[in-house]
Amino acid sequence: MRKTSIGGSALLEGIMMIGPYKKAIAVRKPDGDIELNVENLPKKRKISEIPVVRGAYSLIYQMVLSIKALTYAASFYDLEEDDKSEIEGNVALKKPEDKETLSKTAIFFAILLSIGITVGLFILLPNFIIGLLKIQSNIVNNLLEGILRIAIFIGYLVAVTLMKDIKRVWMYHGAEHKTINCYEAGEELSVGNVMKYPTSNRRCGTSFLFLVMAVSIIVFSFVGWHSMLLNIVIRILLLPLVAGFAFELIKVAGRHDNFLSKIISAPGMLFQKLTAKEPDEKMVECAIMAFNAVLPQDEEEAKW
Repeated sequence: MRKTSIGGSALLEGIMMIGPYKKAIAVRKPDGDIELNVENLPKKRKISEIPVVRGAYSLIYQMVLSIKALTYAASFYDLEEDDKSEIEGNVALKKPEDKETLSKTAIFFAILLSIGITVGLFILLPNFIIGLLKIQSNIVNNLLEGILRIAIFIGYLVAVTLMKDIKRVWMYHGAEHKTINCYEAGEELSVGNVMKYPTSNRRCGTSFLFLVMAVSIIVFSFVGWHSMLLNIVIRILLLPLVAGFAFELIKVAGRHDNFLSKIISAPGMLFQKLTAKEPDEKMVECAIMAFNAVLPQDEEEAKW
């Protein structure tokens, strides 16, 4: 089975695929047509090839691309709730006159907001709650904090899944995975072929996030348990290291097909039952179009 480095991200009524040289966004417009936007990616920096360090770099890089892509896709729709929506009763439709991406300033603040929510929900909150227990063991404190962090993550996924718009995003997520799985199996990318494949993938971002939380339990255990403020500072400073280790693990799991890789991937694959749903054929059409747009002529250049 061939492995590809091409990955993607589900959007509002669309999909972004990222290849070695290009990124493509395919959005199903209100009139039913697919809008395809293809852009060349900047030349890879050396930092993206340094083990461990590349994990933190990739996390920020992907976040920026995703925010831009989400904004572009959302620009085709009026996000206010309205029963007159033509797409599965989710959003009212409105083609914008201006489809420009967010300014650098807006993207900067969007990233800050994302980081703020992440720190508050997955670092500050579990640390505060476990701190109230007054347990003397550093190992027990870090273990309980990690378990609580994972529980909050699961609760967060369950909560957002209840939102109508997010349910469709998860379906596009499933279309992205199906398309990649079909390509890696060596089959032609047709709607019929793609629909046969599973909605889960070992290199999914959901799996990466779980690995970040799992690795954090181990890494944070080495730095002890201190005051709440010091704990939070230490955890924020160690996040790039944690993300780096998690990134290397997911690369290993995605590249190999053995017992160890299956163990590493198992929890993330389980979480994908929440975040990657069965898509319809129109969603798969978007995924195929975006994938083909970023696939190099020499397919060896897209190997994982």
